[in-house]
Amino acid sequence: MDAESRPFPRGPAQNALFLTGAMAVSRSPAMRLGGGANFDHDHEIIPGAQAGSRGILRETMAKEGQGTGLDAIVGAVRQAGAKGPPPVHLWDPPFCGDLDMRIAADGIWYYLKTPIGRPALVKLFASVLKREGDSYYLVTPVEKCGIVVDDAPFLAVELEVEAGASRRFLHFRTNVDDWVTCGAQHALRFEPEPGTGGLKPYLHVRRNLWAKVTRALFYDLVELGEERDVDGRRMFGIASDSEFFAMQPAASLRDFT
Repeated sequence: MDAESRPFPRGPAQNALFLTGAMAVSRSPAMRLGGGANFDHDHEIIPGAQAGSRGILRETMAKEGQGTGLDAIVGAVRQAGAKGPPPVHLWDPPFCGDLDMRIAADGIWYYLKTPIGRPALVKLFASVLKREGDSYYLVTPVEKCGIVVDDAPFLAVELEVEAGASRRFLHFRTNVDDWVTCGAQHALRFEPEPGTGGLKPYLHVRRNLWAKVTRALFYDLVELGEERDVDGRRMFGIASDSEFFAMQPAASLRDFT
């Protein structure tokens, strides 16, 4: 699939629909991972050091009390990944403690409060991310370690629109380079944003893991939106793969125009 983003027209609906509030994320991929923590060729984390010294990794992680869990996760993911995507949904290991790892609202991953500097490592950790209730974990077949997610674990950063013979398909790329086709299994939802009167859009990626749609892409969705009757109410929303995802009542949109 061509990964180039396609420009979409802007119009009155974009300016009228103040749905995103203070959401300040751009269309460009938000995985700004330069600098910060470094990794050697074996994908071991070396916070604040040059790549190549595994001793620094183990010494630093030992001081933080986190060495065993993260080492095991890296090793298990590499083994599982050799045969395809890790089958995280089949793993139910015991909890082994929390890591000092955080996914910020802008999509940047942090370890020991330092941005992770290699996209390949972010993708590796993302491949074994699991959500249980409101908690997030990195998991292997034998253990799971808790991490913090400020908002959603992923961002939807690119949109491709495919016009089929009888329906349209919306294909999204996330900031870890997963392509997701919006539809029944990958829904869009729109959450109220407190204090702004706007909405925050999210796309379901897999197993209750969601991507926040960037502001620029949300404007594109608004331009592609339409009105339909949903349970007796006229709603404004977006269609993809025979599904319609309502944003808000159409009358409230017309109040802005």
